[in-house]
Amino acid sequence: MTLRLAKIALVAAVAFIYTLIIFNNTTDYGSNYQFVQHVLLMDTTFPGNHGMWRAIHPPIAHTLFYDGIISWEGVTMILTWIGVIQLVRALRRPAADFHAAKRLSIIALTLGLLLWLVAFISVGGEWFLMWQSKIWNGQEAAFRMFAVIGIIFVLLVLPETEHHP
Repeated sequence: MTLRLAKIALVAAVAFIYTLIIFNNTTDYGSNYQFVQHVLLMDTTFPGNHGMWRAIHPPIAHTLFYDGIISWEGVTMILTWIGVIQLVRALRRPAADFHAAKRLSIIALTLGLLLWLVAFISVGGEWFLMWQSKIWNGQEAAFRMFAVIGIIFVLLVLPETEHHP
């Protein structure tokens, strides 16, 4: 029971952080919009780098990128909260039932992992050379989120061995 409660609490913590992320991104849209804008413009990367042809200048593209990130975070948040509810409902059920209840949480955590690895570390960090910026570099934060969610993912997928009536 203890391990199941730990799994539920940690998945709920991920749902909570995504709730805060959505709250911050929608109530202070401009702050993180600037982050996305500067990453896409590549205007704080090393002077004279040969990757500047990748920069995206139309403001509508910046808005679409940012809104896409917020949408991705929103879907992840909703699925994670629903996953928590499913886990809570299966808490005292047999191991096979609890394991089956993990499905949506696994999907949600996978979406979260992909957001940080693909959107931030790969696209932002490598394609738009975000790593070159001293001001608009979110790779450490993205890695931190990827690592935290990854650890919780590994714990969640551990097989259920406890016996419940």
